[in-house]
Amino acid sequence: MSGIGPVEPGEGTRAHTAPVARRPQLGRTVRHFERHRRAVLGTLLTSAVLAGSGYLYLTRPRPQAPPAPPYPSQVTALTYVKARATDSGRDRREFSFDVEMTMESGPPVTVTRISQPYAGLSVTSSPRPPFGTKAGTPLKITITMRVTDCGKAPRNAGLPFLDVTLRNTRAIEDHSFILGSRYAQDLSRALQVACSNNFG
Repeated sequence: MSGIGPVEPGEGTRAHTAPVARRPQLGRTVRHFERHRRAVLGTLLTSAVLAGSGYLYLTRPRPQAPPAPPYPSQVTALTYVKARATDSGRDRREFSFDVEMTMESGPPVTVTRISQPYAGLSVTSSPRPPFGTKAGTPLKITITMRVTDCGKAPRNAGLPFLDVTLRNTRAIEDHSFILGSRYAQDLSRALQVACSNNFG
C-alpha cells in the first residue's frame, strides 16, 4: 500500500455514529420512586380503598331506635257509665258509680291510685288499686264515695273529676279525668240526699 490519503473502511466495518445523549440525573426521591414504583402504587391504592370504605362507614345512616312508648295518660280514657242503685236500708251517705276505662295502644297501664278533689268525701274502688288494663280490653270500675263531712262537701258538683295515678313502662302520671255533665248531675243528686238535713 502506498500513498497518503483517507483510510477506506474495511469490510464489515460501520460508520461511527454520534454518541447517545445520556438522560439527566434524576433526583433521589424520583430515583427511589422509580426503583420501588410497584410498592408505592400498591400502598397508595390500599390507602385510597381503606379511606373510601371508612368514609362510607362513617356516612352510613345508623339504624333508628324504636320509638318510646306513649305516656299512659295519652292512651287511657275514663268514661262515666251510670249511678248504681242504692239499697233502701243502706247508709245514705254512701253511693256508687260505674265508670269504664279503655286503653288505645301501647304497653299495659296500671292504676295505682284513685281519688277525688273534695275534702268532705272519701273514695274507694272495685277493683282496688293497683290494677292493670291493656289495649283493647275495656275495664269496668265501680267508684264508691262516702260523705265524711257535709260541711266540706259541695252542694252542687259543677265540674267534678277523678284523680287517677297511671303507670306504664315509660312514666308515672297523675291525671284528672273529667267525667261530664251526667256524672256531675248524679253526684250532685247523691250529695243532696246524703246531706239533705245539712244543706237546708
